[in-house]
Amino acid sequence: MTFFEHIDALRPHLVRGVMAIGVIGLVAFFCKSFIIDTVLFGPQSPDFPTNRMLTWVGAQWAHMAEWLNSVLGTSFDTDPETFRIANDRFSIINTSLSGQFNLHMKISLLTGLAMAMPYTLWEFWRFVRPALTPKEIQGTHLFVFWVSLCFFGGLLFGYFVMAPLSINFFANYQASEFITNMFDISDYLTTVIIVSIACAFMFELPLLIYFLTRMGLVSAGFLRKYRRHAFVILLVVAAIITPPDIFSLILVILPLYGLYELSIKLAERTERKHAAEEEQTTETTE
Repeated sequence: MTFFEHIDALRPHLVRGVMAIGVIGLVAFFCKSFIIDTVLFGPQSPDFPTNRMLTWVGAQWAHMAEWLNSVLGTSFDTDPETFRIANDRFSIINTSLSGQFNLHMKISLLTGLAMAMPYTLWEFWRFVRPALTPKEIQGTHLFVFWVSLCFFGGLLFGYFVMAPLSINFFANYQASEFITNMFDISDYLTTVIIVSIACAFMFELPLLIYFLTRMGLVSAGFLRKYRRHAFVILLVVAAIITPPDIFSLILVILPLYGLYELSIKLAERTERKHAAEEEQTTETTE
């Protein structure tokens, strides 16, 4: 096929993908109360699941700290609200005439892009499928499922863990008691969206390692050899994207390092499978 014939074959897949994004974006536009008030403003609410969990953790820590202080003579903080995410030190405002409308449109489009991603990936796979061999089709038939699973898993982690912690840190940080925090609506929502999407892409690490291993660019031995280096890099990344407290750092570094270890297991499995396929091919030719 010529270049223009490929473009012509790709066109219906692109049209269907764009239509899916548009339909979901239109639905999101009319569901603004749920998407904006409930979903996007959820992380700053005391009733948010993560915030309730941290409140419970703070209460348990207060009891433990009191016991440690009385038995060991330590001086741990016994405030039950140590880990609580407080949202009473800031207000959210709009400073642009068309700010809320533009934000509404932007959120609707981003919702359409995110929720239609599995379908658009499926359309892309349908486009490239005729050019694949039966073995390649068998190896990629769950491509859309695994990419979507990792993406939405990371999105949920960013939304339920990273976003509340980030909002709590930035909203309650004070360089001076004479400064009142009043955040623009776009700054708040951009923080929630960017943090969530960044985590979604970080959770694609195992799949990235899988494909790099299949192409022979990365090996399980290489990943094991530089495990300590990877841990330091992940620790630095976690320290950058989290508030500067040990609890938040541990909460983020554990799943990130878990993804790295999962990548090693996937690389080992891919290498064994590739070796078995090569051995089978050699026996067949002989």
